[in-house]
Amino acid sequence: MPATLLPPLTTAKSVPARTDVLAIGVTGSKETPTVDAPDAVRRATEKALGVTLEDAVRASGLAPSAGATGVLLGAKGQRLLLVGLGEEEATPAQLRRAAGAATRAAGRLGTGLAVTVALPTTEPEAAQAIAEGALLGTYTYQPISGKDAGEPGVSAITLVTTGRKEVEQAIATAQVVAAAVAQAREWINVPPNLLYPESFAEQAREYVRDTKVTVEVLDEKALTKGGYGGILAVGGGSARLPRLVRYSYAPRGAKVHLALIGKGITFDSGGLNIKPGDSMLTMKCDMSGAAAVFAATRAIAALGLSVKVTAYGALAENLPSDTSYRPSDVLTMYGGTTVENGNCDAEGRLVMADALARSTEDQPDVIIDVATLTGACMVALGEDIAGVMTNDDELADQILAAAESAGESFWPLPIPQNAKEQIKSQVADVKSTGATRYGGALTAAAFLREFVGDHSWAHLDIAGPAFRSGKEDGHLSAGGTGVAVSTLVALAQSYAN
Repeated sequence: MPATLLPPLTTAKSVPARTDVLAIGVTGSKETPTVDAPDAVRRATEKALGVTLEDAVRASGLAPSAGATGVLLGAKGQRLLLVGLGEEEATPAQLRRAAGAATRAAGRLGTGLAVTVALPTTEPEAAQAIAEGALLGTYTYQPISGKDAGEPGVSAITLVTTGRKEVEQAIATAQVVAAAVAQAREWINVPPNLLYPESFAEQAREYVRDTKVTVEVLDEKALTKGGYGGILAVGGGSARLPRLVRYSYAPRGAKVHLALIGKGITFDSGGLNIKPGDSMLTMKCDMSGAAAVFAATRAIAALGLSVKVTAYGALAENLPSDTSYRPSDVLTMYGGTTVENGNCDAEGRLVMADALARSTEDQPDVIIDVATLTGACMVALGEDIAGVMTNDDELADQILAAAESAGESFWPLPIPQNAKEQIKSQVADVKSTGATRYGGALTAAAFLREFVGDHSWAHLDIAGPAFRSGKEDGHLSAGGTGVAVSTLVALAQSYAN
């Protein structure tokens, strides 16, 4: 069983007797706020405050913009935490962010606090969003230290709900999804001297030990025997040799087979095309794709979804040494395709190509790869939006719908008709990089497309939103975000249904 990274969450129809912080939502404006709280919560809170909730909000001066918070002192030391939901009725995405902002703010008020969240949970979609946000708002990566970390700020969360069966089921789902996202964040945040291909593979194996997911790990000998030229080349410059992890979840009666491929570069120096020093500081996050597919697969299995999933994590450390691969090397990939290496800092597509080619042998209905692949995607879409590139427009629509449901931001990008011309090689079947630096995210997707055959496939470039450098926002913590986990689970739910 994975380590407990989040506090326990329970539900109740009224505010529990032991509540240190009560969070309620506010919409409208600073002058005319509206508090959307259950009647039982409103009566008890107004009695303790001696004024209406709206008067209390006006007195606080809180402008109820989405995610804004303010704290009032109530009776017997209980604190009333006001959290903004925006001017109009809040969407599930706004509720997720607001719940995260609430528990994050509550955690700064002390330690070992019991927090009750009384946001609108009448609909299952809203309840799931609030539960996910409230849990993920408590996540922080504990610094590596010889000192005792002490008690966390929030020790328990209670959601005030209607008690309806559908709402309770949605909250139960949220707890599984939030735990998976937190685990992905944890892996991403671990320093690269502690998380490297072999240790990551062993942790991935341990992570699903108590589930119906089976695991296969290929070491450097098995990779050599199997002809995985991309993974071996990228990982060959490091004394910490590469691994390929394969998860399989095959529930009886499943009618859809989903293949998930994750980039797992545990540290990316750029290899012989070495990065500037400052650009390496966050390169422990270059395994975010593998973290996402491992975590999503476990969540899918824990939820018992009737979808077959085969997941691959291509794990390697990209370092320069006398055993490094070089620009202009020709590599023979899994399945026999030869690739002229254009740049050793475009390593992700090489390990992904091997795993993609291997995944086609499983005969899945859909292949989705997830990777912090290109800075070009960040130039195009910024730091908060991931790109979707695909050979199947219907699949793109399904992914975008799942992302919206999960509260994650994805945007479709094209693979131009002339992209194949960009990756022509004079010395191999294909070249790993394009002829120009323009449209780099699209060229990378065109390269990956060469390894999926006729299968329905989508490439998720999460380079922007995978890691937040020192910025917290609602349920999103600084550091690794675990982006794509929730979207992949939502997509699997849509297939199961």
